[in-house]
Amino acid sequence: MLTVGPIQENCFLLRRDGSDRALIVDPGEEADRLLAALEEWGATLDGILLTHTHFDHVGAVAPLARATGAEVWVPELEKGVLADINSYVSWPELGPFESWDAEHTVAGGERLELAGLEIDVLFTPGHSPGHVTFHVPDEQAVFSGDVLFQGSVGRTDLPGGDPRVLMETLRTLAETLPDETVVHPGHMGITTIAAERATNPFLAQLAG
Repeated sequence: MLTVGPIQENCFLLRRDGSDRALIVDPGEEADRLLAALEEWGATLDGILLTHTHFDHVGAVAPLARATGAEVWVPELEKGVLADINSYVSWPELGPFESWDAEHTVAGGERLELAGLEIDVLFTPGHSPGHVTFHVPDEQAVFSGDVLFQGSVGRTDLPGGDPRVLMETLRTLAETLPDETVVHPGHMGITTIAAERATNPFLAQLAG
């Protein structure tokens, strides 16, 4: 996990132990730092996976893709956002960011086989319309983007956010992912499904 950019977004590098092939989830900013981490691993980047396309999760996509030749997987409903990212940034002090035309889209229900990993794509809207979550069952890991945080959840006051939809997404995750699943969120600390079931006030609302 590398925390990058002014919004302190968590970007994740994935590889099997000892492998020379890697993936990256949500490269928000600081492309040079991410490239240096790949070089330290001695790894080739096989793909760039995006949970959603808010600017703080995609700022390093274009420079990474260009530098490595890695292809990009983006939520189907948000492909157009990535292709015209600056039109979706409302804060003039942030950016500009470089747009990218993603090579692949995901909508939920797919199983990706990349870098020696099998990754299930879950459709998890609510924070953004096309948000997806990447679940790696063999590693008991899920990359939750801005849906589920340690002790909290993603905001729903940005364009396309929907609190009712987000709560249904959280219900699905809490009911289907095993307790031991390690949650790698887009912000804040790493946690587990069991810990969030026990302590997260938003999941407590569901239980109630």
